[in-house]
Amino acid sequence: MTVHLQSVRQGRVEASLQKTFPFNIPTIQGMETLTFTAPVTFLVGENGSGKSTFLEAVACAARLPAAGSADLEGDPTLASVRRLADRLHLAWTKRTHQGFFLRAEDYFGYVKRLAQMREELARDLQQVDEEYQGHSQLAQNLARMPFTRELGELERRYGEGLDTHSHGESFFTFFQARFVPGGLYLLDEPEAALSPLRQLAFLALLKQTVAQNAQFIIATHSPILLAYPGATLLNFDESPVRPVAYDDLEHVRLTRDFLNNPTAFTDRL
Repeated sequence: MTVHLQSVRQGRVEASLQKTFPFNIPTIQGMETLTFTAPVTFLVGENGSGKSTFLEAVACAARLPAAGSADLEGDPTLASVRRLADRLHLAWTKRTHQGFFLRAEDYFGYVKRLAQMREELARDLQQVDEEYQGHSQLAQNLARMPFTRELGELERRYGEGLDTHSHGESFFTFFQARFVPGGLYLLDEPEAALSPLRQLAFLALLKQTVAQNAQFIIATHSPILLAYPGATLLNFDESPVRPVAYDDLEHVRLTRDFLNNPTAFTDRL
């Protein structure tokens, strides 16, 4: 099993930036070198703890493609995060150019763009058929070839199209299609559209892809995902960020207490 990204260290931050976002987040202020020793690392913490911001900055620094949004370099929502990325030093055991970064909130825009691409390719094929009426079959086939190839590749990866599935089904289908051997995957809350059963299936998919030398760094609130065997859990509710045991996580304790006695919580509503 491979760990491509070995560590992330924050360099010097100018005094003029120390009170501005994202450098004013306690976990970013107190950041030491974070070392990744396992192929799966989870970033866990409350909303606003800095885990998603850190993940975005690492994605920018690693120059990973964004699977669900515009290119990271041109994304105006990441202007502040790119300032942090410029001050991160990444150490690699083996630099990989496979993989991607995905924020859950960007995913459905990606699905919409795929559907538009399919519609455009279908219109292009119809236009070719109209323009090549009366030409030989060979000429028609050659003109159609680039469009049928692109449509065929979309169907090979996604079947009828991600927009034809439920949110959870399409999310899972996307991961099945896009995880490849040897990649680095930075995922922000991938459980957002996944049912508990789909989350268990996602764990199986992680195991399968890790066995093919992939590495995952995932920000999550899900106790199901956090239970992945052998994963490193980094607690962003503490500064500096430190590894934490599964049973010591507030997310896990609270979920377990709720499931054991839900009325103890709901009676207080």
